Amino acid sequence: MQGELIRVDQSRSSREDQRSSKERLRPERLRTDCPVLLSERLVMRAPHEEDIDALAHLANNAKVATMVSRMPHPYTANDAADFVWRSRNGEIGKCVYAITKAENGAFMGCCGVEPHSDGKTVEIGYWLGEPYWNQGYTTEACHALVDMVFRTRQDVDQIDARCRVMNVASRRVIQKCGFQFQGSGLAASLALGSNVPVEWYRLDRKTWMSLRSWGNIA
Repeated sequence: MQGELIRVDQSRSSREDQRSSKERLRPERLRTDCPVLLSERLVMRAPHEEDIDALAHLANNAKVATMVSRMPHPYTANDAADFVWRSRNGEIGKCVYAITKAENGAFMGCCGVEPHSDGKTVEIGYWLGEPYWNQGYTTEACHALVDMVFRTRQDVDQIDARCRVMNVASRRVIQKCGFQFQGSGLAASLALGSNVPVEWYRLDRKTWMSLRSWGNIA
């Protein structure tokens, strides 16, 4: 499980001034292959300014921050605003989604896709606010994200996912999406200021095709 909520030292305005108008068009191009995703209970779309208050509230939770790699703690409204700005400007992976409730648009958390340098592998990351845990929302969001990657990106052969060894819930989500265990290692935790043990999982295209109905996954 990974998060992309990072503190920055420079102000948004000063950094924006450093970009040409041509560069500022880049985020729209980056999101052309990141369509809005719909599932039974969720709408997953680009983060925007109206999410800032809910994002700051849900992310300012040590139970969340210590389970993702790049989320600071405490987490402030400035951090949330910066995250929205960075995601809009293509600085956080290639696809960043706000996970929202289909019935009322409530912001619930985030997920995203980050390409690897080999051009054939991407890694997914996700987090959900504590009020929405243990209701199947994270698995539903991950199913939608995985399906989008394999259906729209023919160059991608495999998807990676990682979780902290102690994060039983995240491991279960990964396994329910068909990922297979690859190994263990260490990853940095911004909130804890240290490395933590993590497990690495992978789902390849052939396995996904055999499980794409998802009904076959326990």
